[in-house]
Amino acid sequence: MERISVYIDGGNFYHLVVKKLGIKENDFDFDAFANLLIDGRTASESSKRFYKGTIREKEGDLHSKELMSKQTKLFTTLKKNGWDIKTSKLRTRIEELVVDTRVLEYKKLKKMGIEKIHTERMREKGIDVKIATDLLVGAFDNKYDTAIVVSSDSDLVPAIDWVRNRMKKKVEYIGFSIPDVSNPEKSTRPLMMMFSKTDVQRVFSDVEMKKFIQQPEKTLFST
Repeated sequence: MERISVYIDGGNFYHLVVKKLGIKENDFDFDAFANLLIDGRTASESSKRFYKGTIREKEGDLHSKELMSKQTKLFTTLKKNGWDIKTSKLRTRIEELVVDTRVLEYKKLKKMGIEKIHTERMREKGIDVKIATDLLVGAFDNKYDTAIVVSSDSDLVPAIDWVRNRMKKKVEYIGFSIPDVSNPEKSTRPLMMMFSKTDVQRVFSDVEMKKFIQQPEKTLFST
């Protein structure tokens, strides 16, 4: 029997799918999606793995508290359904953007004497390393026959090459094609490099992914 392991890069998935669909992570049925990918085949030990940078609450910041609460809810739901959660810390980075034609209404900003804009962004560190490590260790310990990789991170290619060429394991790549109507240049597209580096490739459209959106739970009040 073909043993399957599913590896979902949560951060990558959020930007490529969840954000493009305009939904919240807790509204997406990751379990149903993973079961579709496994497609009746045998789930391996720790067959479903989810990787995500953890949100830290900032003192006095209600928004960060809300985000952390939502992430805790997501992790609780996944663990209840048998997912193995792998996390890393989100790092804060200050980025500098020069005010030029890339910035909306840049002429107005220029007239106000604003030449640069500084923004604070959160970046995941080490998630790709954790996914790559689990792919390698799982192959070496013979924990799976086929790894399903839900990530369009090219940094995973060396690990994929190794498990396929050295350990003779199969790798399936899951990509997405989701349009961004407001900004077509930011539409989600599959990583073409993965097509030549994997054994099976599947690309899901926005219509297909919308099938996994769960309806928010309704709270009933009694009087």
